[in-house]
Amino acid sequence: MAESSIQTEIDAAFLYGRLADHEKDPVISRIFRQMSEIEQGHAAAFAQKAGMPATALPRPSWRAKVLDRIGRIFGYDTVLGALMDTEKSISNAIVRTKQQLNEPVTGNEANHVRILRSILEKEERVSGTQLTRFEKRHRTVGGNAIRAAVLGGNDGLVSNFSLVMGIAGASANEHTVLVTGLAGLLAGALSMSLGEWISVKSSQELYEQQMALEMEEIQANPEGEKKELALIYMAKGIPDEQARAMAEKTMQDTAHAHEVLVKEELGINAEELKGSAMEAALSSFLLFAIGAIIPVLPFFFFTGTRSVLLSVAFSAAGLFLIGAAITLFTGRSVWFSGMRQVIFGLAAAAVTYGIGHLIGVSVN
Repeated sequence: MAESSIQTEIDAAFLYGRLADHEKDPVISRIFRQMSEIEQGHAAAFAQKAGMPATALPRPSWRAKVLDRIGRIFGYDTVLGALMDTEKSISNAIVRTKQQLNEPVTGNEANHVRILRSILEKEERVSGTQLTRFEKRHRTVGGNAIRAAVLGGNDGLVSNFSLVMGIAGASANEHTVLVTGLAGLLAGALSMSLGEWISVKSSQELYEQQMALEMEEIQANPEGEKKELALIYMAKGIPDEQARAMAEKTMQDTAHAHEVLVKEELGINAEELKGSAMEAALSSFLLFAIGAIIPVLPFFFFTGTRSVLLSVAFSAAGLFLIGAAITLFTGRSVWFSGMRQVIFGLAAAAVTYGIGHLIGVSVN
């Protein structure tokens, strides 16, 4: 367990360093560099407690190197998102190590993200714009782009693989299987993309309505909104008089007051409303289709049992790769995660193949 904790810290230090290397803003780059040093210090502390010499510290793992390569291709915001997802595993590792060494758990073990915030606040040259930019990236990236790609491909592969096997079990006609597989791909991808479009669009419309209502409240009852804003500041631990003064100053600028109330009262980040519903829909369609085409491919070129067996082989390979990709977030063993994905996927396909076969025999 100690080795796993050390490796996690080494990987985090490496990735923060890569973020620092590719960050154009010198202030935020320095913040990432400090985080890299903090994580390196954690690794050294874990190694010392485990009796490991500093010269024996491991190098960055394949996961960290893969994330670095993804960052080179798609931009390092994706790396920041995936890295933030590892903070939970880092804090859990610290807790486990302390428990093994019978050391007290203070509750501060999950402070990695808060450390980032505190470094930002202590930096004299950090502007409000930089702070907002960093926090926006922290909230919105979250590894979602990579995770969406993995899970979208998994949905397409598992659902269409099960469909293809069900039809293959019911019919020996490869043409029927091929047409059904393509229909399943198209239907599933369209359903996913439409669902994504509706989800994004409806959220945007709801938030826009709430924001418009908040502006009406500011214009109709500024005194009431001022008191509400003061209470929000007080709830954050700001003394009463200072909170009222801050609210008074904020309300002098209607647009700024609206922005603050939208964020603090409604919990809405206006920047997130700029996302394109159509872009989300197209991404969802493409990711689902990539996974769904895998079990169908053999039926383009082969017939009979060979096409079915190749479909199973291709799908098993795809499932293993998806399971391996999931370890970028979970940190589990590649073989464990990959084989688990293969077993579940093959089990689902076997069930539908068996049901299809029974239905086919019954119909005949």
